[in-house]
Amino acid sequence: MIPEIVADTEHKMKGAVEHLREEFAGIRTGRAHPAMFSKILVDYYGAPTPLQSLATFQVQEGRTVIITPFDRGATKGIEKSIRDSDLGVNPSNDGATIRLVLPPLSEERRKEYIKVTKHKAEEARIAVRNTRRHSNEAVHKLLKDKEIGEDDSTRAEKQLDGITKKYTDQVDEILKAKEVELLEV
Repeated sequence: MIPEIVADTEHKMKGAVEHLREEFAGIRTGRAHPAMFSKILVDYYGAPTPLQSLATFQVQEGRTVIITPFDRGATKGIEKSIRDSDLGVNPSNDGATIRLVLPPLSEERRKEYIKVTKHKAEEARIAVRNTRRHSNEAVHKLLKDKEIGEDDSTRAEKQLDGITKKYTDQVDEILKAKEVELLEV
């Protein structure tokens, strides 16, 4: 019973860290990368469709992105979705491709992004701690129902605390790396 609780806890905490990585990939730094477009949905024939499934991306010179839609009919929708997104760029369309030139980030915008990353990191830490709390409650229920002994309960709680520390440390490392990337000019 305890091994299943521990395995489930580790799986959920790992998921929280992976979610944080995905969130951070969508935050724009000074350089262009296709992951910036992962959260953008395009109205494609009435259905919200991820931009990454409608086009190919080519990064040139670090700050220019060429987007080539698979279907030219989706070009207007892609342009509108990019313009409405929080990327802060204005796409230009030559009929076959969409060109985005990302302006350099201002110091103010970089600080804003750092605040956003800190907030997302805190959300990930909260998710990890909530998972620990739920697992501890499951262990206490087993103890209350006399399915495990006091020693097993204590050992399980220490094991859960160790896993929690491991994943909160990972969140901190990811945050530190993203801050360095954002402050890089």
